[in-house]
Amino acid sequence: MDVLTLSRIQFGLTIGFHYIYPPLSIGLGVMLVIMEGCWLKTNNHVYHQMAKFWTNIFALTFALGVATGIVMEFEFGTNWATYSRFVGDIFGSALAAEGIFAFFLESGFLAILLFGWDKVSRKVHFFATCMVCLGAHFSAVWITVANSFMQTPAGYHIVENNGHPRAEITNFWDMVLSPSSMDRLFHTLCGAWQAGAFLVVSVSAFYLLKKKHEDFARRSLRIGLAVGLVASLLQAVSGHISGQEVAKYQPAKLAAFEGLYTTQSNAPLTLVGYVDEQDQKVVGLQAPYLLSFLAHNDFHATVTGLDAFAPQDRPPVESSFLFFHGMVAIGTALILIAFLGVFFSLRRTLHKKRWMLWILVFSVLGPEIANQLGWFAAEVGRQPWIVYGLLRTPDGLSAIVKANTVLASLVLFTLIYFLLFTVFIYLLNHKIQHGPHVDDLVPHGKLALPEPLSHERKKP
Repeated sequence: MDVLTLSRIQFGLTIGFHYIYPPLSIGLGVMLVIMEGCWLKTNNHVYHQMAKFWTNIFALTFALGVATGIVMEFEFGTNWATYSRFVGDIFGSALAAEGIFAFFLESGFLAILLFGWDKVSRKVHFFATCMVCLGAHFSAVWITVANSFMQTPAGYHIVENNGHPRAEITNFWDMVLSPSSMDRLFHTLCGAWQAGAFLVVSVSAFYLLKKKHEDFARRSLRIGLAVGLVASLLQAVSGHISGQEVAKYQPAKLAAFEGLYTTQSNAPLTLVGYVDEQDQKVVGLQAPYLLSFLAHNDFHATVTGLDAFAPQDRPPVESSFLFFHGMVAIGTALILIAFLGVFFSLRRTLHKKRWMLWILVFSVLGPEIANQLGWFAAEVGRQPWIVYGLLRTPDGLSAIVKANTVLASLVLFTLIYFLLFTVFIYLLNHKIQHGPHVDDLVPHGKLALPEPLSHERKKP
């Protein structure tokens, strides 16, 4: 394979592996705030036990996320130097903002979250938990802002630097609030909330099946299902909003998502099917008029097809179609799963529905796979542009990088990431099998509730 293909595979591998962990950290941060908030509100020590258990899981995902994220920044310089030179002014400001407003905030208060259980008051610890959660969300903000510039560039102008074009910021807030950034951020955060919620749901359902830690499991399952249902419904809303943004600013991407080769009004939405690239059509079950409505809120609106773009400007259709429809299918299934879980939970019968509990155990895979498919769809659908309309992907490569060098590092990265994932699964399974510690039912140190004052006089 040539250096371009190898470099794209390498970056796809590193970012795909990295993206397992940040959504979990963001989602678990929200769960920790809710659990610890319930403890402060009710003084029920099960919520204290719950918060301590999930804090350990959060720390594991945070550590893996940091370790795997560093590699990508080096790849910008080694494999994609021309691209880095082109977007350096934009990415430099966004990544600097992430470091200052997100990473420092999150990592600073993480020490109190992890090691301050017996050393600070309950309100101080809860404040630290909120700051860690906020920091994780800020990280998503600035990474999404940087990536959204690649999708819908704004707030810049092109200058020549030593004979090379370079994008420079002319308006910082126009760059931050590019046409797609806030829609994509909403969509990304909803996926992260789903990831955290369904991890809690999965582990809690597992405990109920094994009849272990049942009070803990029932309470955490209710929280997880509630957050999972809300996040899944919001994900559907955010997906619709993002779809309209794509239709307006990246019509070639939307056409590839739906395999729409011909510009047409009353455009159908494919529910299930596949792309016949040879005959340039989609074979499958379609809902008439629905794509026009979803893209433009008008059943008779005209949707731009791939025929409006030169062949060299079209994204890969089959892979874009499969990634997008896989994401949508899983998102729809997660809404149904969360709704059924909440329904049975309200009826107090969920613990008797073993088939449903097994579905909930495996539901943790849904957000992870959907997040990956959504990321792949967004990036593949942007092709052949690495910065949409400004810089083509082949033109972003480093001038001197060689295929054999990329291949060697790709093999090493694959091996290292396999080992890291094995360690992650081992540690995660160990923590889950061990379960919440019984001693955590009784807070110690400054977190302990004060003993009620006795009004009886002590007898001599």
